[in-house]
Amino acid sequence: MSRPPYVNSDEDLAAEFGTIRPRLVGVAYGLLGSLDEAEDVVQDAWFRLGRADRSAIEDVTGWLVVTVSRLALDVLRSARVRREEYVGPWLPEPVVTDGDPADRVTLDESMSLAMLVVLESLSPAERTSFVLHDVFGLSFGEVARAVGRTPAACRQLAARARRHVAARAPRFEVDAAEHRRVVEAFARASQGRDIDALLALLDPEVVLRSDGGGVVRAARRPIHGAARVARFLVGVAERYGAGRRLAPVTVNGLAGLLWSWNGEVGGVYGLTVSDGRITEIDIVMNPEKLRSVR
Repeated sequence: MSRPPYVNSDEDLAAEFGTIRPRLVGVAYGLLGSLDEAEDVVQDAWFRLGRADRSAIEDVTGWLVVTVSRLALDVLRSARVRREEYVGPWLPEPVVTDGDPADRVTLDESMSLAMLVVLESLSPAERTSFVLHDVFGLSFGEVARAVGRTPAACRQLAARARRHVAARAPRFEVDAAEHRRVVEAFARASQGRDIDALLALLDPEVVLRSDGGGVVRAARRPIHGAARVARFLVGVAERYGAGRRLAPVTVNGLAGLLWSWNGEVGGVYGLTVSDGRITEIDIVMNPEKLRSVR
């Protein structure tokens, strides 16, 4: 098979794929909210590239981004039925790092757990159009190739999604240092079972979601309001006792917490902070979503 001038060998192609792989995983994760599924999609795209007529591919990176997006869209459509039957609130699989950037995924700073929860309420086509254009900067021509609609239709899908996100998504104007300070204070108050300190940190309209997936004990419905959330957090601390520990980590690019119990990972906390108060708490406890967390 003849090769275009920019692809000199299989080794060159593998090297290019390795370079852009974290971005590809980031795109798929933004569409799916699952790191495992995102990596499977990217691997499938790589296999498809190996079988493709490379002489017809003018831009390997563009081809891979569009192919990954198409595959992720197919997975997303099939996943919606499973998530509708999910036990309790569905939360995305967290991307957790201990301060160093993850080498598997290039994650846009807006892809917090709270944002991904909002994206779950969009249709697959709306979500794909919004994530590809507004988050990753693809043109509507490229988005159209991924979604299978016209550029004009994708522009409308993205606009509709943008309005929905603007109405529901958390604001991220908070300074990173301030966010970290609030998260650390929250950890101390939770560990110390200090309900007054928790109430001082929680927004009056705070919402807590916990995802046990029916596998481990978790709240089956979101908990609303500072008083109820504070009592829930103190109850959790009392139930697990001295063996429970909250350690600072980076969760989806923001300061968060890793919860361990007697040395075993029990959950990941993603917190949304606005005006010095915590407005959303997302706790991922489903063991299937914590397999990549150390």
